[in-house]
Parts: sequence; C-alpha cells; structure tokens
Amino acid sequence: MKDFGGRVAVVTGAASGIGLALAERFAAEGMKVVMADIEAGALATASERVRRDGAVVLPIRVDVSQPGDVERLADETYKAFDAAHVVCNNAGVAVIGAIHEHTLADWQWVINVNLWGVIHGVRVFLPRMLASGDEGHFVNTASMAGLTTAPFMSVYDVTKHGVVALSESMYKELTLSGALIGVSVVCPGLIDTNIMRSSRNRPESLADEGKAGPMAQAFGQSLSDRLAGGYPPSEVAKKVVAGIREGRFYIVPAQPDVKGNIAIRANDLLELRNPTLRRA
Repeated sequence: MKDFGGRVAVVTGAASGIGLALAERFAAEGMKVVMADIEAGALATASERVRRDGAVVLPIRVDVSQPGDVERLADETYKAFDAAHVVCNNAGVAVIGAIHEHTLADWQWVINVNLWGVIHGVRVFLPRMLASGDEGHFVNTASMAGLTTAPFMSVYDVTKHGVVALSESMYKELTLSGALIGVSVVCPGLIDTNIMRSSRNRPESLADEGKAGPMAQAFGQSLSDRLAGGYPPSEVAKKVVAGIREGRFYIVPAQPDVKGNIAIRANDLLELRNPTLRRA
C-alpha cells in the first residue's frame, strides 16, 4: 500500500505517545483517522489537536481489552467511512517487577491490553478488510521487548513476544493466500512516552498490583530515565509510514546499542548459550 490520501486509518492508544504521533502522521498524509483510546478527556484533546490542520477525525472511547468495545470500534468506523485501510493495534500498558512479585491481576491486566487488544483488533477488522477486496495494512505495536528479554519485565515481555508471533503468522498466512493486506510489527526501542505511567488506566477490578522490590524499583527508575531521553514518538510514526509503503514487516525504530541486543539473543539461541544479561 503506497497511496494514503483519502483512505481510512484506525489507531488504538491514540490519545498520547506513539498512537497520537501515528494519528498526526496519517492525517498529514491526507487520511481520515479514527482515534481510539480508553482516556476520554485525553482523547478529546488529542483529536482536536489532529483536527487543527483540517483532518477528518473520528474519536471513539475504546477499551481494547473488551471485545465488545473493539467490535463497536469497527462498526462505527465502517458506519462513518465504509472502510478501514490501515489498522494500528497500538494500545499498550506496562508493569515492572520480579516475576514472583507480580499478582494475578498484573498478568491479567497487561495480557488483556497488550495481547488480547491486538487479537481483538485483528479478529474484528481483518475479515471486513478481506471482504472489501481493497488493499490495506495492519500495524501491530510490539516492542524491542518482543525480540529480546530483560529482568523485571517478564509480564511485558511475554505479551510483546506474543504480538510478534501473532504478527509473523498473520504475515505468512496473508502472503500465502495472495491477500492485498500487508502486515508490519513495530518494535520500538527507547521512546519518550508515558507508558511507565500507564497504571492511571488500570481498572478497579484488576487493581491488586504487585509490590516491586528494591532491585525492580531501581531497574524501573533507570528505564524511565532512559525512556525520557529516547526518540520522540514522531520518529516511530515516520518509520511506520515508510514501512507500510515499502511493505516492510519488521519496523524497528531503536537506538543502535538497543537494536544490537537482537543479535546477542539470536547468537545465544544459535549457540545454545545461556541468556546474556543485558540492559533494558
């Protein structure tokens, strides 16, 4: 898919960070943009920001962990525009802690958003896009945490590895079938977003948060500091648009030293070597 003008993009987690940057970039390309997010106030502010330059924007409050919400997102998208050409399953949350410190609620919350949110987006939008016979593209947001692992990030790592696996299988299936739908998985490195403050959107029913010990807390603070000095979200959005045009599956906007950890893990696997301890 190379031409964006007049087409429809759907972005979850669109009220801030990478999601907002994607919405702005798609709008600049002349697309109509459906912006979905769980934070109603932030979504209203973000959608007005994207509209300022004349873009057509449809904001919809959505909790991607709820299948009914994602089905409603597709229904409202097709009701308004009768199409979806680019679907970015981008919403994500994070928790930090040692694996034995996490509660069941930690696992449920992060898996529900990060992995089930992508599953719901694919399940709901893909059949409609295939039925249209038009070209399109899915962009599933994983992370460098989907290609590598780090201590104190087990819950997050599990979900992001799942997104990479889902996306790779989806790419192979659509390629084998000759479908006009492309797939990309985005694995950002250190990006200046507020994901480390995602507990603001944690549901009351899953509020039983694990208590991170001193080592996990120190790791979390170090990671937060490094994220604050990371690439701006607009860098990810630029790479995503280029990746869609080029039909690129792996989109990895990551710092060279961070990206180098992919090779370290790959060599660990090839040499059947115990995992190399690395920085986040």
